[in-house]
Amino acid sequence: MRRIFAAALLMAIPFSWAHAAGACGKVTIADMNWSSATLIANVDRFILQHGYGCDAELMPGDTMPTGTSMIEKGEPDIAPELWSNSFKDALEKGVQEKRLRVAGKSLSDGGEEGYWVPKYLVDKDPSLATIQGVIKSAKLFKHPEDPDRSMFMGCPAGWNCQITSGNLFRALKLADHGFDLVDPGSGAGLAGAIAKAYERREPWFGYYWAPTSVLGKYKMVKVDFGSGIDEEHWLECISQADCENPRVSMYPASPVHTVTTEGFAAKAPEAYAYLGKRAFGNAQMNRLLAWMEDNQADGDIAMEHFLKNYEATWTPWVSAEVAAKVKKALASL
Repeated sequence: MRRIFAAALLMAIPFSWAHAAGACGKVTIADMNWSSATLIANVDRFILQHGYGCDAELMPGDTMPTGTSMIEKGEPDIAPELWSNSFKDALEKGVQEKRLRVAGKSLSDGGEEGYWVPKYLVDKDPSLATIQGVIKSAKLFKHPEDPDRSMFMGCPAGWNCQITSGNLFRALKLADHGFDLVDPGSGAGLAGAIAKAYERREPWFGYYWAPTSVLGKYKMVKVDFGSGIDEEHWLECISQADCENPRVSMYPASPVHTVTTEGFAAKAPEAYAYLGKRAFGNAQMNRLLAWMEDNQADGDIAMEHFLKNYEATWTPWVSAEVAAKVKKALASL
């Protein structure tokens, strides 16, 4: 009789819990091959597994192959950090055909690009936060090989940002004001130039982007062109290699979204809702990327660091019940 009662209790009481825990099922998450994406993927894996009862696992990914696979094969279930501009047409078609859903922004500020100067320069002369101030103080940014010229450090050859930074260099008529556009040679060369200038507290003026570990380590100020953003001209001219008459425009933010398959969104609405709330600001992500680099941390270690040290950031993304489950799992790491 006792066994019959226990069996009945097992069937009746835990049913709703078991159904809720099992509803998420197996979930595959794209682990993209850059630091911010692998951090977010690992955070999602841990929270979905321990907070929502998902059988979550990571799989290697990159923007185009991951997006294409999600549309054609329905996997992976989640792309935590998809830079939408590079997949715009296919993404829109996937959403229209109800194969994909855009859960929300993974980077709330979007991908950020611009011309930058070190903060210590702006602290001394606030006008250097504007392009007019930089032009007025052009001689401050000495060219290392020509003392009569000034240096603007652009984007490495072959990168897409070489086109935009070069067109804006022309639009701003910086050559007329004594500047030469200098190729840093590589991404490492560009990062190293900022680090070297910062360590020596020297003037520096050039292109960079966020989120990056470099902007997490070195406080930089984005130079205001006073132009606002002309998105139409940006798409039609500034971003094109054959742009003949570029006009001045600030860089528009690049949308960075979390995208899921329609199947995942339908079967696990609570987990999907979490992804819609989960977003990182660039300033915070810059700091996290700097920590990852300084500590040679992979995505799994960075996830643990984030969840344990940035509780005020991630707990609003989930319910109190889910947060308690995640914290309990963290305590056992």
